[in-house]
Amino acid sequence: MTSSTQTSGSGDINRTLELLWDTGRRPSRGPKPGLTLERIVAAAVDVADREGLGAVSMRRIATELGTGTMSLYRYVPGKGELLDLMLDRVQRVSDDPADLGDGGWRSALQALGRATLALHRRHPWLLEVNQSRPILGPNALDGMEKVLGRIRPMGLRDPELVSVIILIDGYVAGAARTQVHQEEIERTSGLTDAKFWEAHQPVLEEAMASGRYPVMASLSEESFGNSFDHFEFGLQRILDGLEALVAARNPADGPAAGAADAADTGNTADSAAPERRA
Repeated sequence: MTSSTQTSGSGDINRTLELLWDTGRRPSRGPKPGLTLERIVAAAVDVADREGLGAVSMRRIATELGTGTMSLYRYVPGKGELLDLMLDRVQRVSDDPADLGDGGWRSALQALGRATLALHRRHPWLLEVNQSRPILGPNALDGMEKVLGRIRPMGLRDPELVSVIILIDGYVAGAARTQVHQEEIERTSGLTDAKFWEAHQPVLEEAMASGRYPVMASLSEESFGNSFDHFEFGLQRILDGLEALVAARNPADGPAAGAADAADTGNTADSAAPERRA
């Protein structure tokens, strides 16, 4: 993954929307048989998954598809528009209602958080894209529609419902960035995480014995280990806070509808989850 940031909406916005919603003109001057916009976008996603977003170019995708670069321009104007098509493609949602939990709003948000983390793990290049101005395609809107439909019973105001999705998305993006960066540095440096911290051990042991850090020295050995699921802990605490808000807004309803989901704190972020981001 490269450190450069690319921006959603950097291409011709009107042309991108035409391509996303299939409302524009078709390729002219004899398009190459077997070459489709879907194949072009899929090839671009595959290259980005394997080598990072910096490896994606019109020339490179043409090579992957065994065609000339000019053939691609008959389908998509350039890399800016291609990027937005890639973003919408990886947000394609499953038709299985169970992918958003068992029905309660908490279950839906829990599933959303886990699925979004899995999405970033499958497509680390998403972290290289500035999506502050996303181009909304059918897959993005399908995902938003499904989530909003499940969390509307929270009884919050409409802007607050949207803010709930932004809250989950922001938390997951931060957690995903940490995980992806950890994997990247281990791969590029050749030094495992365990070996990295092992090198610190003599210095840290001396520091803890100095009396300068009494609280840290009192922590158990597992405090900084890999066995504790920090992502899941944080996700559940966010949901707890939302549950308290819902209960305060609707005191007559008693415990929030999704309270039972709190017990399900297993780490399922890498399980089969729909590719989506709200």
